[in-house]
This record gives sequence, C-alpha cells and structure tokens, in this order.
Amino acid sequence: MTPPIALTIAGSDSGGGAGIQADLRTFAFHKVHGTSAITCITAQNTLGVTRVDALPPESVGAQMEAVVSDIGVQAAKTGMLLNQGIIAIAAQSIQTLQIPNLVVDPVMVSRTGAQLIDDAAISTLRTALIPLATVLTPNRYEAQILASMEIHTLEDMQLAAQKIHRLGAKAVLVKGGGMAGNLRGVDVWWDGQAIEILETEVVETTNTHGTGCTLSAAIAANLAIGHNALTATRLAKVYVTTTLHYALAIGKGQGPVGHFFPLLQPNVLLG
Repeated sequence: MTPPIALTIAGSDSGGGAGIQADLRTFAFHKVHGTSAITCITAQNTLGVTRVDALPPESVGAQMEAVVSDIGVQAAKTGMLLNQGIIAIAAQSIQTLQIPNLVVDPVMVSRTGAQLIDDAAISTLRTALIPLATVLTPNRYEAQILASMEIHTLEDMQLAAQKIHRLGAKAVLVKGGGMAGNLRGVDVWWDGQAIEILETEVVETTNTHGTGCTLSAAIAANLAIGHNALTATRLAKVYVTTTLHYALAIGKGQGPVGHFFPLLQPNVLLG
C-alpha cells in the first residue's frame, strides 16, 4: 500500500506528550505515514521543560530535503521552530521543495501567556513562514501579537482572524483554548470569504498537554488525505476532543491527551 505522507517540522518532547511525538501519533491514527524534521530537543516531562537544545538550521533543512526528495509529502506542519535561523531555513526549504498543504502552528507564546521565542524570530515567522501557510493556528496570545490587539471577546477573535489573514495565510484559525468562560474551546475560522465559529464539546480534564500540536497535526493529516482546509480543521477538532476524553493521568503534572484510545476501546467512535 502507498499511504498519504505528512511531514512534521517541530521539536522533540522527551515526555512524549507534545511535539514530534504527538504529531507522529496523530498521523498514525489517521493512517498517514509520518515523517519528521526535528528542530530542537527538549528535556521535558509533565511538570515542564528543563532544557532546550536547538539543532543547526542546516540539519533541519537537510532532514526536510531527505524526506521530500525520496518519499515526497502531501502535507506538512510546523511546530516549535525555536529561533530565527531555523524559521528561515524551514521557510526556504518549504518553498524550494514545493511542500504543499502547510499548517503553521506559530509556537510563540504558551497558553499561559509566556513568550517562547524572541522578537527577531517572531518577525521572521511573520514575514517568511506565515505567508506560506494553508492554515495558521494561533492561540489567543499568539493572535494578540500577530493582530496587534487585545482579545477578550468573540468579536475580538473575529477581528483578529481577519487582521492576521492579511499576513498572507490562506486561512486562519484563532483558537479559544486560552479564552475564559463560554468562549473556552470556541475557535474562529477566516479564509477571506466567511467567518466560521467552530465549537466542540468542552472536556473537563487537567491533562491537556499536546492539544495544540495534536490539532495542527490532525489538520495536516486530513489535508494529506485530501480533505479541503475547513473540513480538515473540523475533523481535527473532533479528533482532539476525543483524545481529551482519553487523556493520560501520568506524571506529577499535566498529562497528555490520549492518542491510542482505539487500541484500548476498539469500538470507540470519534466524537
């Protein structure tokens, strides 16, 4: 058999909850063969990150070239790119290798509001990578930076999505995971044509590590399968919701979402 191929360009999470590890599990669930270009290695567990080591930008580019030149890819996603050099080589390689169906998870700010990369890296992300995106998936705090505005209401999310769209991405999904009250879990989609409000069930669990990585990977997997961007995003949200129902209570902190629920519950249906 020749399955669809997806590429993740992201960091390694030693705890297995997010990053490359979550992306590859997500691809596998969707029966998409996962390939990878690792950007950095983290020493990480459910309590947090204790060390980050970046790979040389040339190594990231070489991994991408090795995959595409032999295997080919139908879709790709970016996650933690960490610094300006890696962002620049990733954007250059995506263009040179003509990688289609790119999902950009602009990992700049955590869901708690902590900035993860410096201003120079954010500038390069904005000008070099975002214009290549088929779907861009900023969280609330990332959207505030990209749209240069505060976001507190649904109307703010809608306006931010429209402003961010002007940076060049074909579609923008402003995620509501960091919003308060009844906006938690409500996402706003804008592709230049119409605003869509995407809602799924809110799952009450503290074990939510890896949700952002999983969402963007699931969008990429569904694009690789052949779904259009909005359908891919809707299906990805259902997948993330289901993994939250089977989240893993491991470690002493925030556990990850559960990707292998079909193995535990063979008859479980998404949603």
